[in-house]
Amino acid sequence: MKELLSQRVIIGDGAMGTMLYAKGVFVNTCFDELCLTNSNLIKDIHSQYVAAGADFIETNSFGASEIKLAKFGLADKVEEINCAAAEIAKKCAGDKVFAAGAVGPLGVDIAQGGRVSEKEVIQVFANQIKALVKGGVDFLLFETFSNLKELLLAIKAGGEVCQLPIVAQMTVTEYKETLYGDKLSPAMAALGEIEQVIAVGLNCSLGPAAMLESLEFIKKATTKPVSLQPNAGLPRSVDGRTLYMCTPEYMAEYAKRFYEKGVRIIGGCCGTTPEHIKQIAKAVKALDKAMMTRPSAIKISPAPKEAVRQKPVSLKAKSKFGAKLAAGKKVITVEITPPRGSVIHELIEKVRFCRKAGIDAVNIPDGPRASSRLSAMITAIKIEQACNIETILHFCCRDRNIIAMQSDLLGIHTVGLRNILVITGDPPKVGEYPDATGVFDLDSVALTSVIRDLNCGIDIAGNGFASPTSLVIGVGANPVASDLDREIERYRAKVAAGAEYAITQPVFDAESFLNFLDKTKDCKIPVIAGIWPFTSYKNAEFMANEVPGVVVPQEFLNKMSQARDRAQSRRMGVEIARGLIKQINDHVAGFAISAPFGDVKMALAVAGKIDVSQI
Repeated sequence: MKELLSQRVIIGDGAMGTMLYAKGVFVNTCFDELCLTNSNLIKDIHSQYVAAGADFIETNSFGASEIKLAKFGLADKVEEINCAAAEIAKKCAGDKVFAAGAVGPLGVDIAQGGRVSEKEVIQVFANQIKALVKGGVDFLLFETFSNLKELLLAIKAGGEVCQLPIVAQMTVTEYKETLYGDKLSPAMAALGEIEQVIAVGLNCSLGPAAMLESLEFIKKATTKPVSLQPNAGLPRSVDGRTLYMCTPEYMAEYAKRFYEKGVRIIGGCCGTTPEHIKQIAKAVKALDKAMMTRPSAIKISPAPKEAVRQKPVSLKAKSKFGAKLAAGKKVITVEITPPRGSVIHELIEKVRFCRKAGIDAVNIPDGPRASSRLSAMITAIKIEQACNIETILHFCCRDRNIIAMQSDLLGIHTVGLRNILVITGDPPKVGEYPDATGVFDLDSVALTSVIRDLNCGIDIAGNGFASPTSLVIGVGANPVASDLDREIERYRAKVAAGAEYAITQPVFDAESFLNFLDKTKDCKIPVIAGIWPFTSYKNAEFMANEVPGVVVPQEFLNKMSQARDRAQSRRMGVEIARGLIKQINDHVAGFAISAPFGDVKMALAVAGKIDVSQI
């Protein structure tokens, strides 16, 4: 489990109590005893979570301590219930899913010593943990603790009983403290210092939005991996029933935000169901596969003999675009998305208009937001044939295996295309075909290295070939990534792999952008700033909330909300974009201006190539 945490995100299961209640089990029932009296029901719920995509399922033993079971006259069945809980979970988990031994608080006040001594508390926890270990759990999950002292005693008991990894989770209020007054940051710091604890975090009490707010406090307090298992929102009473209102899709959106901010274990608590976990798993695992894939995952038979690396063509000799970058001259590009159908004449006319206006190149996205459009490669070929202007072809890792990638790259060079922008690509989940398979044999770092080698006459398998490609290698960058340190690390890796220039995500926050440039000033490649002119307040909201890797300052949203009509909205969008260009102009190699919804006149107005009155 500990090793797996360093390799990929781990998806937990959802609520057991919510599911039992939904199946007609009365709330005054001892849920833990069902492991003995109705094991098929527990098996069914576990199996649903496994089928939903959970990487671990929790034993039905949250309240199976001697003290809690005593309330039901079951204190003498601690071992029997916990062993059964572990055995049921282990059987449902199979070989590919972990069984977590769930341990909850005792439900007694030990803050002032109380009626139970610390020694007795440790013994009670130890008895439960021994039974879970005997039943075969893979790790221990201490959850929903409001008292740090009690959780530390539980962890101590776990250490005395076994050496299994421990995930330690507390529950806090919206004020970032427990009901016992333990502050979130010091509590997480204390837990993170324990060697046996492999991850720390929160579960229960809070919905996903409030838990996201707490995440920054946790990350500052400890370097241990973080686990978050929120409720499906705050409970509401509807016609006498307690309901949780967060939909599976809503939870999945927040799960993506958790992932982007570095959370390593993501699951659900009260109110979450297998459908919630299914949506979370689909959203997060697709992102994780896209971000974590490395070339070492691809097994390639070595060439029979070492190939001779040829000298690559210089940047200035590869293309007009490359020559301008090499000379330090400002470049202006316009991004135009390929059409959804096969008709391309309207796009060709727009590109001709851009060429006449003096644009250096046209950016051609490759299936943006996992959409299905006319082939970006075919679009680029048609443009260069008809318009006498260079293109920058986005090349996406999502849709091709390594064989197809290499074939396409060789073909791109052969037909005369020269400028490439390597992107990992949005996972299918974010688009219109959420059940499509994402390939991701390579990520953008690995693919950059592949193209560098092709430019030296060496293919993916290490074979040499006579006529090297001469592709200008570009990469993407996100100056406002939620985990900026990781983004900078990947950016440096791209440069080291052979990147010759970078184009950023749309820039809306000049200060954050300049901060990114300062932190990466050791990366000596030209940076082209992405620019997106808003067309309306609704468009600005969409960019802020729905486009991965984009942050829109509130001041711009406020400004766009004041527009009275479509014309004023567009003028405001151009004005904001021009203001950003003015702020960062001296620090970049040029601008990649998007034509929103295919409106090249807006892009050209932003670039100062036509007057705003023409839009």
